Amino acid sequence: MRITLTIALVLCSCLAALAQTYSVTGKVTSTASQQAVPQAEVLLANTGTLFKADAKGNYTIPNLAPGTYTLTAYGEGWGAATQQVIISNSNISLHFSLKPLEGQLREVNVKGEREKTFGITRLNSVEGAAIYEGKKSEVVVISDITANKATNNSRQVFAKVAGLNIWESDGAGLQLGIGGRGLSPNRTSNFNTRQNGYDISADALGYPESYYTPPVEALDRIEVVRGAASLQYGTQFGGMINFVMKEGPEDKPFELTTRQTAGSWGLLNTFNSIGGTKGKLHYYGFYQYKRGDGWRENSEFNAHTAFGSLHYKPNEKLEIGFNYTYMDYLAQQPGGLTDMAFGQDAQQSIRDRNWFKVNWNLMALTLDYRLGERTKLNIRNFGLLAQRDALGFMGKISRPDDITQPRTLLQDQFNNFGNETRLIHRYDLGNSFSTLLVGARYYRGFTDQQQGDGSAAADADFRFYSETGAPNASSYDYLSRNVAFFAENIFNITPKLSLTPGVRYEWINTNADGSYRAVMADQAGNIIRDEVVPEDRESSRNVLLLGLGLSYKPSEQMEVYANFSQNYRAINFNDMRVINPNQFVDQNLKDESGYSTDLGFRGNISGILNYDASLFYLAYKNRINFQNIPGTTNRIRTNVGDSRNLGLETFVEADLLKLYYGKDHPNSLSAFSNITLVNTKYSSPLTDIDGNEVELAPPVIAKLGLSFKRNNFKLAYQYAYTAEQYTDAPNSLLEPTAVVGVIPAYWVMDLSGSYTYKRFTLETGINNLTDNRYFTRRATGYPGPGIIPSDARNYYVTLQFQL
Repeated sequence: MRITLTIALVLCSCLAALAQTYSVTGKVTSTASQQAVPQAEVLLANTGTLFKADAKGNYTIPNLAPGTYTLTAYGEGWGAATQQVIISNSNISLHFSLKPLEGQLREVNVKGEREKTFGITRLNSVEGAAIYEGKKSEVVVISDITANKATNNSRQVFAKVAGLNIWESDGAGLQLGIGGRGLSPNRTSNFNTRQNGYDISADALGYPESYYTPPVEALDRIEVVRGAASLQYGTQFGGMINFVMKEGPEDKPFELTTRQTAGSWGLLNTFNSIGGTKGKLHYYGFYQYKRGDGWRENSEFNAHTAFGSLHYKPNEKLEIGFNYTYMDYLAQQPGGLTDMAFGQDAQQSIRDRNWFKVNWNLMALTLDYRLGERTKLNIRNFGLLAQRDALGFMGKISRPDDITQPRTLLQDQFNNFGNETRLIHRYDLGNSFSTLLVGARYYRGFTDQQQGDGSAAADADFRFYSETGAPNASSYDYLSRNVAFFAENIFNITPKLSLTPGVRYEWINTNADGSYRAVMADQAGNIIRDEVVPEDRESSRNVLLLGLGLSYKPSEQMEVYANFSQNYRAINFNDMRVINPNQFVDQNLKDESGYSTDLGFRGNISGILNYDASLFYLAYKNRINFQNIPGTTNRIRTNVGDSRNLGLETFVEADLLKLYYGKDHPNSLSAFSNITLVNTKYSSPLTDIDGNEVELAPPVIAKLGLSFKRNNFKLAYQYAYTAEQYTDAPNSLLEPTAVVGVIPAYWVMDLSGSYTYKRFTLETGINNLTDNRYFTRRATGYPGPGIIPSDARNYYVTLQFQL
């Protein structure tokens, strides 16, 4: 509490200080003639904001607080010039002289410089071929965080991203489970999940779950955009998350990085990467191998991940890139626990026959072409060849596993292809400029899903063992097709105020062609019906989504933003047909729709203060969820009604040493507070659901932390708290199978540090410092069913060498 109050007082005092602002004025002229450069523009690199010069070459940048700024001036057909200016207590005059370009045009980078904000910043208004004006966004800068990167510790990596509910049921970091604003964290399926801008999930529409998560050690940054991302990235309610890979250095032909990690329970992780630039070629690649035994019994895993990237730039206008990603892992799953078993011994496992295997092959071919100083074309072609196999006994965890009976095997193959093409153009409008983005997307996904009897043994044997050697429970081919067109435009009404309307049209077609086995028994358990039922289902729909964003910047250190965006989510393949003894599926399911809104203010003073506070409202119609079947312990997945999520997200971080001793102080002690409050409610015709809280939407999520830096030494402490939450729409408190029920409130502490000496870096830390016993998930199927305990206290040590 003292930390939070201190940061709040610091925020108030700094906001008051921002009231005193100054301006930079000057002239953009030709070096040779000293005449005004026509249609010149000046970029404020700190924020990515552009200012137009008049016909005489004069420009003005108003409302700048004291600080250091980088300005770049350029014009069409002219070379760019960059200068840095320090504002203290007066207005500044700064002139630019430009040289005419000879031959081809030169590309001007309008991304600007990222603020130094201790591991978290936000996206500029325009980046690459995308518009983020007026949208809530966060960027996790991996090189600036101190965390357990070898195991992709999401609690630490996403510590400063507001409002995320995180599933911690995979201590190895093989899969990521995050959800925001009251949406399920299940395999991050409520986000449109991307790597370097292209899709990486199993099927973006029919099966948007992410079985592949890029290793944190290979990442440069993680970009998170909330619900307003639906207009540019698709119809997910949660928004978009984009994992941006590292790139090789541009100033040398070869660089080698090797990281070796050892940790608790036999964890061994080796990560090795190379990269560099040679002439017109730019490359980067890595290989990671990871193994461990896990905290619980029956939790061993082996994982291989590799990535290669090659970019060719024949001239200043064109750049062609190719990416290939490979991942293969095998993990034994210890299964779930009942509430009683968890209380007795959370480390135990009563399943030893459950296994999970994933093979992922992801490819992308990209093209960036600059048509002019103001126009850029971006083309992304991507494809996926992948398979996931789940093997085990999925009966209720309250029942023993009969080792004489065959296990259930689910086998999915994914073959997907897509193209996304974007054109971004900056043009004059009145006395200001506007930015237009138009794009189109084509996506075709094909999934072969089979389910049937596996072997009765306990090993990882992923073969069907029916009488015919084929799947004997269900076999389906799922085809999804999607065509989309979208457009957004930034209208700069004044130098401080902008409006960004957007529209997206979607044509979605999903097909299910296959058969399932229907077995019926009498009360004595005798089979009275056993037949194969063919099924052929198709659904096509046309969806129009509208949105509007607003941004008001009273100064370069503060922004007020607001947006409204419609959302839509089509039913996925598992909503069509999956045979699970713990649940049934309503064959008359409807798609989900709704909208999301944001209203907030944010800003930063580089290296000293960073803040963002916003209100959000998420309206969800025809929400798909589980309903209890009266008189049984079974549940059915159906449309249960509408819901609304209302919340407040706050983040503030300040460098306490620089605040008290000045920004030139050599050391850093930063404190951050990340608190989210959420209120949710169902509106349903079902009496056992109407008025209930939305599941997996804890009313309070709080993370507090301290980070100290001195020269090459870093030390970080974090406290994370998540309030009690329900796991189903009926708000069940306790159920014998442990599939549903309350997830009690829990808190966790982490401590991490690093030290760099020349080419060597040593990293170490302790996760779950106080050795708490807690859980974040109740699984309905794999890897449960039942309670999935989170890891106990564990340590790691990493040694890095860079050449």
